Amino acid sequence: MTAIKERIRRCWSGEVLWECPLANYSTLKVGGSADAVILPKSKDELVQLVGRLTAEQLPWRVIGRGSNILVADQGVDGVVIILGRDFGTIRQLSEATGPQLLVEAGCSLTRLSNWCSKRGLSGLEFVIGIPGSVGGAIIMNAGAWGSEIGQVVRAVELLDPTGQLECWQLTPEDFCYRGWRQPHGKVVVAGVFAVSPDDTSAINERCQRYAKQRAAKQPKGVASAGSFFKNPPGEAAGRLIEQAGLKGLRVGGAQVSSVHANFLINLGTATADDFQQLMMLVQKKVHEQFAVHLHPEVEFLGRWDKSDEEPLNE
Repeated sequence: MTAIKERIRRCWSGEVLWECPLANYSTLKVGGSADAVILPKSKDELVQLVGRLTAEQLPWRVIGRGSNILVADQGVDGVVIILGRDFGTIRQLSEATGPQLLVEAGCSLTRLSNWCSKRGLSGLEFVIGIPGSVGGAIIMNAGAWGSEIGQVVRAVELLDPTGQLECWQLTPEDFCYRGWRQPHGKVVVAGVFAVSPDDTSAINERCQRYAKQRAAKQPKGVASAGSFFKNPPGEAAGRLIEQAGLKGLRVGGAQVSSVHANFLINLGTATADDFQQLMMLVQKKVHEQFAVHLHPEVEFLGRWDKSDEEPLNE
């Protein structure tokens, strides 16, 4: 650790959280430590940090609210950069085609939806309650209730590994189910969203309806990553898991929720390995019964055993 610590110190003179447990930054509440965690306080700091880490050939990656990740029990090499509340600015832009919002990547989706509701701006009601941030939502093309982020994103600001910023114009065709077709290895710094004026009471009614439906269908009071598996074409992953009789299935402290079968929950004592083993068991049983392979929606981070790579990426 001493050698990598010195290299990181050469890159960064600001605050560093050394040997930082990433379970504290993941909604699944599992996983080992990163060598270092850094929370930059501005875009300028982020640009400098990424450029210096890359020049020093230090491994790094960026996360937001940790709602779509499973961190290995063995931890993560290098630096984990967290875009937190300091990256949550929302600003309305004046456009001839209608109002647009410039939103930084660390802004939570629920905060963004509430911000719009108070100002009579419609188009983002569907994100209420999705446990993620804007940056991750763009990369994953997050969606609910028949709508997806890709339908309302008009542009993104990206940071490449050398510390160079780029602006990309986007259309819905740039997105696919739970993903987008942009180059990998670039960090989403901010997104531009198209919204439209509407009656505040009508917007609030839609938000309240979505929030109630979400609360009624999803487990409460337990750690999870939201939907764990992507929906296969023409099917719902949760329905297949339920039809396979897997609700309540448990490995260690990880369990298939009895409320919603596409939620794998932490009963309080789970490890990342428990979740991985439960995931593969669910995949195996669903495939045996329906000849359908469920692909995880969550991203696996860190020092997973070499033997684990193939089942994670089938």
